Amino acid sequence: MKAAYLICAVAALVPLAGCNKGKESAAKDTSAAVYKPVPPPADGDWTQIVTPTPAGGFMMGNPVAKVHLIEYGALTCPHCRAFDESGVTPLINTYVKTGKVSYEFRNYLLSAMDLAPSLIARCNGAKSFFALTRALYTDQPEWVGKVQATPKDQLEGLQTLPTEQVAATVAKFAGLPEWAAMRGVPEAKSAQCLSNKAEVDRLVQMTQDATDQYPDFPGTPTFIINGKMVDTTRITEAQVWPTLEGKLKEAL
Repeated sequence: MKAAYLICAVAALVPLAGCNKGKESAAKDTSAAVYKPVPPPADGDWTQIVTPTPAGGFMMGNPVAKVHLIEYGALTCPHCRAFDESGVTPLINTYVKTGKVSYEFRNYLLSAMDLAPSLIARCNGAKSFFALTRALYTDQPEWVGKVQATPKDQLEGLQTLPTEQVAATVAKFAGLPEWAAMRGVPEAKSAQCLSNKAEVDRLVQMTQDATDQYPDFPGTPTFIINGKMVDTTRITEAQVWPTLEGKLKEAL
C-alpha cells in the first residue's frame, strides 16, 4: 500500500525523537496555571478567542476555564477525523462557547506525512487554525488519496530530498497548496510555511513532549483533561465522544 510505504520512507527523514526536553520541561496542562483572564466577548461567545499556547498548540475558549481539554491529533489519522465529525461540534457548542471548557489542539506527527497538513493548518496563525484543521479532516480522504496515487518512484525520491523540502513536496503530491489557496492561504504564503524550519522544529518538539510528559501515550487521538489523560484505549470509535463528555461533566 502506497500510504504505508510513504510513512515508512519519510519517517526517517524527520528525527521525531531528536529534541528531548525531558518531562520536567513540558508545559503545564491546566490553562489557569498558564494564562491570565481576558474580558469575555461582547456576545459571550468564547469560541472567538483563540490563543497560541506555550506547548505549541492553539487553544479555543476561556483562557482560565475551570476545565482545560487538550487533544493530541494527527491530521492523517482516520480516528481523529472520526472524532472531529462526531465530537468537536458538540464540544465547541455546548462547552467551549459558554466558557466552561477551553479546548487546545496539539499537532502530533505520526510520521513526516503529517508535516505538510500541520504546517498548512498553522500557516495563518490562531485566527484560522481550527477552521483549517477541521477542513483538513473533512477532506482527508481526498488529499491522502492523492498521495496514495503518487507514482512509487516519486515517493522513493523523497528519501533523497533535504528534510526542509519534504513537507513542500508531500504537499504538492496532496494538492494542498491549491486546497489552502481556496481557503484563504495564498500559495506564496503556504510555500513559506511549508519550508519554515522553526515551525517544523516546533511540531517535532510538541510530538516528543507528548511522549515525554505521558509515558503511556497511546497514539492519536489522545485527550487530556486538567493534566490527566483520558483512557480511550478500550472503547470503540463511536464511544469516544460520549466517554469524553462524561469526563468533562465530572470535571465541571
